Amino acid sequence: MTALLGLLLLGVLLSTAGPAVLARARWAEREPVLALLVWQCLVVAVLLCCVLSLLLAVSAALPQVRSLFFSGAPHGVEAAYGLAGAEGWGRFCAALLALGGLRTALSLRREVRSARALRDHRHAELSHRAPELPAGIGALPTERERLIVLESLRPEAWSLPGPGARLVVTTGALHRLSDRELAAVLSHERGHVRARHHWLSQCAQALAAGFPGVGVFSAFRDQVGELVELAADDRAARRHGRLTTALAMVELNAERGVFELSCPGQLAQAPRRVDRLLAGEPRLTALRRLRLTVVGLAAPAAVVLLAVAPGLSALH
Repeated sequence: MTALLGLLLLGVLLSTAGPAVLARARWAEREPVLALLVWQCLVVAVLLCCVLSLLLAVSAALPQVRSLFFSGAPHGVEAAYGLAGAEGWGRFCAALLALGGLRTALSLRREVRSARALRDHRHAELSHRAPELPAGIGALPTERERLIVLESLRPEAWSLPGPGARLVVTTGALHRLSDRELAAVLSHERGHVRARHHWLSQCAQALAAGFPGVGVFSAFRDQVGELVELAADDRAARRHGRLTTALAMVELNAERGVFELSCPGQLAQAPRRVDRLLAGEPRLTALRRLRLTVVGLAAPAAVVLLAVAPGLSALH
């Protein structure tokens, strides 16, 4: 039972201390792509704790499963895990973890279906309403992403990911933005599409809904929404300059009141993103980025090591 209890305790530790440590990390805004990787490593580590704990709990609850699970293991490995005689505790843990897994699977299915239905509806609407963007404005259309102009006085730009991805701008944005600013906006939206940010957002939302009250998953959902925008900002800034990207963001959001103190919700991120672009803080050194990557990958590695530790000790 040591491995099962250790995995449960490690999962609790990672899900509580991990988000607190990452929330105080000042480097995250300077390296949003790296921050997304570290967050994903943390979430994967917590999920591994849940999955491996579920396997051990089921093995403890059902002797037939335990015999099958350790059928190919050397002598002494099964006894090292101490699962025999823990049927009651195993049933409780297995039922709790299985319930969380089922809720997550249903939430992910619901998120994917909802996003697909909304995307199909918007694709159908665009195909009837919008002409294709002329080839001299912004970037040329590619096979992966078509550029679409939607007639509207309100300056807006967004992307529709998935098969047949679309980058959408309104005529109001074309009138307001310069060619360089428009190119920066399209590069930002293209960054979302090519990095598959919609997949990450759907998984984060599904985990938060599947495990309500678990701080690491709700924090992951909130951080993904912010970090993917910063990552797309950086992509646009590398190609078209920080000032151009910041000016484009100001032009698109000037009429929405997002630069007022009372601006609610996600729109309140726009002033911070503009300030960040204008500040132009340098990236972390390559050595520090490597260290943070190793630390992030160490979390799931530690979970796997803890799970196999009793079996390895029995072999010596």
